[in-house]
Amino acid sequence: MTGTVQDVRDENYKEFTDSAGAVVAYGLATCEPCKQYDPILEETAAKFPDIKIGKAKMHVPGRCRDIKKAHTFETYPTTHFFAHGKLLLTREGVVEPAELAALINDHLLK
Repeated sequence: MTGTVQDVRDENYKEFTDSAGAVVAYGLATCEPCKQYDPILEETAAKFPDIKIGKAKMHVPGRCRDIKKAHTFETYPTTHFFAHGKLLLTREGVVEPAELAALINDHLLK
């Protein structure tokens, strides 16, 4: 895997979430907490190269229409944890680095 935060959009969403372990953060460009989340995601991606870490830019027109149809978002950022295409859990708001690492270890690296 890459160890970097990948760009997630409708075209690669299924392939991305079908992997053995994937974390997708959904965010908006105008959202301050989303901006604060970016370095946490980058740090986590570098720490867990076997887990796909991605960011879906929900504000870009036409990029995430199918994703928006499949999920309901009450707030941004929202983070989903997937294993083999199955949504395991959801966290709303910024997930702090220690909690994000613990959730990956507990749910995706078993």
